[in-house]
Order: sequence, then structure tokens, then C-alpha cells
Amino acid sequence: MGRESKKKRRKGYRESREQCGAFCISPSTCCFVKSEGPKLVPFFKATCVYFVLWLPTSSPSWFSALIKCLPIFCLWVFLLAHGFSFLGAHSNARKILAGLIFSALGDAFLIWQEQGYFVHGLLMFAITHILYSSAFGMKPVNVSAGLVITAVSSVSYMLLYPYLSGPFTYLVAVYIALIGFMGWRAIAGLQLTNDLWTWTKLCSCLGAVLFMVSDLTIAVNKFCFPVPHSRAIIMATYYAAQMLIALSAVECQDAEVARKRT
Repeated sequence: MGRESKKKRRKGYRESREQCGAFCISPSTCCFVKSEGPKLVPFFKATCVYFVLWLPTSSPSWFSALIKCLPIFCLWVFLLAHGFSFLGAHSNARKILAGLIFSALGDAFLIWQEQGYFVHGLLMFAITHILYSSAFGMKPVNVSAGLVITAVSSVSYMLLYPYLSGPFTYLVAVYIALIGFMGWRAIAGLQLTNDLWTWTKLCSCLGAVLFMVSDLTIAVNKFCFPVPHSRAIIMATYYAAQMLIALSAVECQDAEVARKRT
């Protein structure tokens, strides 16, 4: 009875994935790219503008803040392009959109981090991670993934601890806990061994990992020692992470419509 029940559940998952356009095979992947790719063109253009201009961080301005935040603004538009009815029906998409809004605020504050706004940026991104964690949900629990993330987060904090002082000793600990929790919830949803994974879950998983890499690079560069090409590493992983997390909010309705038309 147990084996039959598992088989039925797996069959039900596969059928539901086919009905909602989950991307498990190449034709579906092509539909995904055709459906969502054009909506991401403004994001890629804005990202290119940022790296081409490469405005110096030594002289912060509202223009440099705009250029830095522009790719995130484009991800707002990417989600809004799916329609208000889509956002109204999907709470996880609304939470990710809210997270992107707080991310843009965090980016703006970090432009003036040398003028004392680093903590403000830290707070904005802490709220972002809470929103993303809520969007990814608490099921499945995936204890093993939680233990791995806990170990990685603990080692990261132990490496940073000797270089921290004052309020940062506690603020960095809280922030690492929040982003670690977000990473756990994103990774927990990806069940490769059970054949229950979807492209949206894979996007959230990769996005969370890249976000952690970006933030760890920021911490090491700011508190420990200069990281070679740190800005390029930080921003490349950050923009990729935000794009993937935004993609994870997208249900594949457009791809399904495209398949029905062909």
C-alpha cells in the first residue's frame, strides 16, 4: 500500500507539473525561454548599462544610485508584466515583488555606505530575505539542507567574527542567520531525487546560492581584506540572483498557452 501511494503521489505531481507548464523537458524549456525571455530584455540591457558605465563608487550620486537600481526596477516591470490578476492570485509573487522593492532601497543606501548608510542598506536587505523566505514557504522541511546551510553560515560567521566590532558583531550574525534561512527555504524546495523539481524551484535555489555568495563577498571585502575584483563579483552574482529569484515567482501560464496554440 505504501509503494502504491508513493507512485500515485509522484504521478499526481507529474500530471500537475504538466498542467501548470513545469519545465522538465527540452520543449517545455524552449517554451519557457520564448515566454519569459523577451520580458527580461530590459533587465539585461540595464545590467549592461551598469557594467559599461562602471561609475566610480568614490563619488556617490543620485545618478549612480539610479544606474545601480535600474536592473532591479526592470525586474519589477518583469513581474508586473504578468498582470495584476497574476500578482493578486499568487502571494509568493507579491512577496518577491516586495522583496525587490526593498532590495532597490538597499542598493540606494549602499551607494552612500561610506557616509554612514551601510546599516540602513543591511536592514533593507534583511527585510528582503524575510520576504523571500516567506515566498519560498516552509514545506518541505528538508532537514539535511537546513543542516548544511547552518554549517556554512556558522563557518562564515566564525571567519568574520575576529574582524567585527561594536554593533556589527550582532548585526552581521543576525543578517547571516536571515540569509541562511532564506537559502535553506529555497534549497529545500528543490527535490531532485524525488523527480519533483521544477524550473521555478531550480531558479529560486540557484538565486539564493548566488545571493549568499554576493553578500559573503561584501562582508569579506568590507570587514576582512580586499577581495580582487570584488565589485564585479558582487554585482554579477547579485543581479543574477535577483533575476533567478524573480523568475521563480513566475507560473508557466504563458508557456501553457503557447503550447495550446501550436
